[in-house]
Amino acid sequence: MESALRGKIYVKKYPSPAAGAPIASLSLPAQPDSIPSRAGYSPYEALLNANQAANTYKPFRHKLDWEIARWAKLRGPSSTAVTELLSIDGVQERLDLSYSNVPEMNILVDALPAARPRFKRQEVVVAGEVYDVFFRDVIECIRALYGEPEFARHLVFLPERHYSDPDELQRLYHDMHTGKWWWAVQSQVEARTPGATIIPVIISSDKTQLTLFRNKAAYPVYLTIGNLPKDVRSRPSQGGHVLLGYLPTTKLEHITNKALRRRTQANLFHECMRHILKPLEDAGLDGIEMTSGDGVTRRGHPIYAAYVGDYPEQVLVTCVKSGDCPICLRKKKELGNFGPPSPLRDFRAVLEVLDQAEEMSDADYNRACKGVGIRPVCEPFWQHLPYADIFTSIVPDILHQLLQGVVKHLFSWVKEAFSEDEINARCRRFPPNHNVRLFFKGVTSLSRLTGREHADICRILLGLVIDMRLPNDASSVQLVGAVRAILDFVYLAQYPIHSQSSLDALEDALCRFHENKEIFFLGSADNFSTEYTERLHIDLAKEAYRATNRKDEYTQMTLWLERKEKVLRHERYIRWVEAGRPHLESVNGLHEHATSHILMTREPSVKAVPFDVLEQDYGATHFRTCLARYAVMSTQTTMSRARVESLVSTFRFEFNKVRVYHKAKFWEEDFPRYRHASDEHDVLHAAPARQDSRGNEVPGRFDLAMVNDGHGSSVGVKGYRLGRVRAIFSIAPRHLGTLFPDTETVPPAYLAYVEWFTPFTHLPEALHGLYKVKKAVKNGIRQADIIPLENIRRSMHVYPSFGRVVPKEWTSANVLDLCDVFFVNSFTDRHVYGTVV
Repeated sequence: MESALRGKIYVKKYPSPAAGAPIASLSLPAQPDSIPSRAGYSPYEALLNANQAANTYKPFRHKLDWEIARWAKLRGPSSTAVTELLSIDGVQERLDLSYSNVPEMNILVDALPAARPRFKRQEVVVAGEVYDVFFRDVIECIRALYGEPEFARHLVFLPERHYSDPDELQRLYHDMHTGKWWWAVQSQVEARTPGATIIPVIISSDKTQLTLFRNKAAYPVYLTIGNLPKDVRSRPSQGGHVLLGYLPTTKLEHITNKALRRRTQANLFHECMRHILKPLEDAGLDGIEMTSGDGVTRRGHPIYAAYVGDYPEQVLVTCVKSGDCPICLRKKKELGNFGPPSPLRDFRAVLEVLDQAEEMSDADYNRACKGVGIRPVCEPFWQHLPYADIFTSIVPDILHQLLQGVVKHLFSWVKEAFSEDEINARCRRFPPNHNVRLFFKGVTSLSRLTGREHADICRILLGLVIDMRLPNDASSVQLVGAVRAILDFVYLAQYPIHSQSSLDALEDALCRFHENKEIFFLGSADNFSTEYTERLHIDLAKEAYRATNRKDEYTQMTLWLERKEKVLRHERYIRWVEAGRPHLESVNGLHEHATSHILMTREPSVKAVPFDVLEQDYGATHFRTCLARYAVMSTQTTMSRARVESLVSTFRFEFNKVRVYHKAKFWEEDFPRYRHASDEHDVLHAAPARQDSRGNEVPGRFDLAMVNDGHGSSVGVKGYRLGRVRAIFSIAPRHLGTLFPDTETVPPAYLAYVEWFTPFTHLPEALHGLYKVKKAVKNGIRQADIIPLENIRRSMHVYPSFGRVVPKEWTSANVLDLCDVFFVNSFTDRHVYGTVV
């Protein structure tokens, strides 16, 4: 499956030549050469009316004037603190600032052209009560994203069908334009108004706490568009989302009847969302002019496509009964059963009931709603949105449904099955790895686990149970099988690209879980994620609230955000000017990443480490012999092994020190495909024991690595071998000639001393699907070699074979030395899961 995903992609484009095509602007006359282009930041520059030859930073006086204002708005302390700083005698004059306090600074910021529309405050009336909702014009928000110059080269304008084979048997699904929805909606719109560019509108909402005390909450609503690749949308720092509005957070405590309160809360939510999204009704049907960041205008149809939220939000949005599936007809009591998929909810039947609401009595309307499986809500926001199906628009949620749902239950079952003391003892004895969190205090006592913590537990969970016995010496075969199946489901569900093969594998994992679930006492399995919009809460809700004086906070929060957006846009504009106003081009396809390479620090961690120290402190026991063998074999590639060993035994070094690096970073071009954290680099450590600033002993750390013997490919273990890196080093240029004489090959810049494990077997172990390895020892000597660092593909992690009870003398620091048998961990991150198979 992985090999197919990495091969040639066969693209079938949407057949209509008119669809997604540029149009001549209907409202703006053709612009002569004397008027600035509509591409890139030229329109923004025109709004600034800036004489760039005189001042790039206008309306600020100079670069320092601008950078202090930028720091104050994006990174600085409170407004009071900034004003106090500027009030210090001489600060404003010596720095030649155009402002002496924050209000004066705000005047300059407010003078910048708006990057995104302003917020407006509107009253909505529900059940006789008046509530305030703060929101932006949804069409202008879409224009802002669609027309952002930084996104011009990423935008996609037409749906496509991608296949991994020329016969179009294996269809691939990744970004939104490769899915079925866009193609189907494009066909519907083309039948009515040919020449359309679909703009899929993705909405997300989630209530969040603003304070630890006083129970202050906010209810932000976010918007993004499917024309942006998910690689942009998934990174909050890229600005691919817009804060669309803040919904009321009232608890309606004046309504004492709980059923009536829930119904009123639902009506309030839908009434607010209807006000916010109503402009999509006409714009989605008839289309509006949309100009992208490259200056090209198309007739865009902004159409509601998806809603991202946790389960309570999904229930609220779809108006279904809590406990039932918001997408299909499966009821609460049936969710744990495995069987054929349930039919999807009938959206047309729901619309028929809603359209007849005014003609029915309350009792008849309630019965009719119950008959189609929804709660009686007055005019849901999606009722009149064109080309929409609210039930199929609900997307799976990795964060809440998988990590904080399925994995949470799975872990609780494991705790029920095994001794908590034994579980915690094993947690404390896993070896370190860049992608693996070590729970030195155990995991069973943790409470209120976050999605990240559940993901961390996923990486070690199979290692906890792999050779542990159940109480009364019962076999753990079913338990291990069930754990492996659920982990497969969780990791497969998060695959960056899906095909029919991966979907089949997903169903197979679910089948394997249900075959083994009798070992547990309850079960459930669902899908996907809100973790990216959860991150937006910090920037667009919590930080905004902290910047207020807690009085009429939403007015202050929205103004704070508008100013921040203006500063960010002006910062991008200045970078564009300083870069010489480069031309921005649109690219109809996927973003390409850099090729694989190693990232090293400019200077070594230690400039000169003697061979003796490497052998004693770093554990590179046979460093001299291995370096001599590497030098001989580099210059004498056709020599017999006996002759090589003879030369090695008499080899003489003209130096006895090397430059040593205690870590190396690895960048793989496909790491972003499997992103699971903000850090996209893999890191390998090889550092000896040391003392910290308090005199405490810090154990040495020598990580494991996947080493390519020259025949390894991007997928699978063939051509690879597992090794433990004891030292990463380089040789001073003045000594390279003595070590590698008479060779035309340029010596590697960095080398590594690696202790080997036994080669991978042809297939992993049948029970748990992991490869079993041992330390490679010959005649009682640990086998080791020196290799080019570039041969290392990435770091690796292993589960020690603990046996029935973990030995007390084992620790995280010494387990790789004391244990002899290991299982290669396939769950450290999504990249390992997808490629080490």
